[in-house]
Amino acid sequence: MSADAPAARRADDPPAANPDNAIEVRGLEKIYAGGKGFPPKRALKGIDLAVPRGKIFGLLGPNGAGKSTFINILAGLVTKTAGAVSIWGFDIDRNPRNAKASIGVVPQEIYFDAFFTPREMLELQAGLYGVPPAERRTEEVLRAVRLLDKADAYSRTLSGGMKRRLLVAKAMVHNPPILVLDEPTAGVDIELRQQLWEYVRGLNRRGVTIVLTTHYLEEAEELCDDIAIINHGEVVCSEPTRQLLSRVDEKVVIVRTTGPMTDIPDGLAAHRVERRAADEIAIHYTPRDGEAARLLHAITAAGHEIADLSTKESDLEDIFLQLTQGAHQGEG
Repeated sequence: MSADAPAARRADDPPAANPDNAIEVRGLEKIYAGGKGFPPKRALKGIDLAVPRGKIFGLLGPNGAGKSTFINILAGLVTKTAGAVSIWGFDIDRNPRNAKASIGVVPQEIYFDAFFTPREMLELQAGLYGVPPAERRTEEVLRAVRLLDKADAYSRTLSGGMKRRLLVAKAMVHNPPILVLDEPTAGVDIELRQQLWEYVRGLNRRGVTIVLTTHYLEEAEELCDDIAIINHGEVVCSEPTRQLLSRVDEKVVIVRTTGPMTDIPDGLAAHRVERRAADEIAIHYTPRDGEAARLLHAITAAGHEIADLSTKESDLEDIFLQLTQGAHQGEG
């Protein structure tokens, strides 16, 4: 094994210094150098973040927020500009080998050699992590991701869903206590998504800490114990999912009128109003603003007749939009 190869590590090994957090980040900054007339880009702005051990932790944010930079620093693919990062109790600067061995990263992009078989890929990956042949779990991992029957097929013959499962398998060959999934279900069908999450939940029940980035907010709301939202290189919130949902008491009333509304009634000016159709609007309000009846009165007072209405509680999508309003689009 080369001097740079990370030491193999198991999920049930005791962490160094018995940390409460699987990942700890303090004052993390990343500045990409500019060039050819472009100014430097400050991708991460001194963020602090803690991922508790044994949890499924969601990392959300719009494109360009800094999620990919953060993950690439954890994976050792990007060098941080400043700050401290600890993975399973190991500082990435002082103990890079143990830090790398404590984490498995499943990238969003699907890429590997088309002429390798899944078995060969996992054996090679295990060798890179210094796992002795007698301790390798190639067949066990392939069975877990339902690829054992494709173990000796060329990877170019696998479907897109199979290739994504193979990426998960590659990240797990050294049995790391932390698994990072970067948009793992992007572009896959519903059946495969359910299969992947069944496997992820099983890993978490066995003690593996999961860090998940996703654009499927309903999925994050259902799966994640804790959620952090990052925007413009800053953490705008990080707390348990239930607490995040409960601290915003916004409600939505959806109103459909018998005819089109050319203008939003003046009585709704103080509220966030979404036009869903010529004859339908969604009004966001909080109970402390007053009763929903007052909002409906503002509509009828403007000469509109209400044909139908419904209400819903605030969900993660509403909170996400509130916290990231004005986010610029770009690359993460």
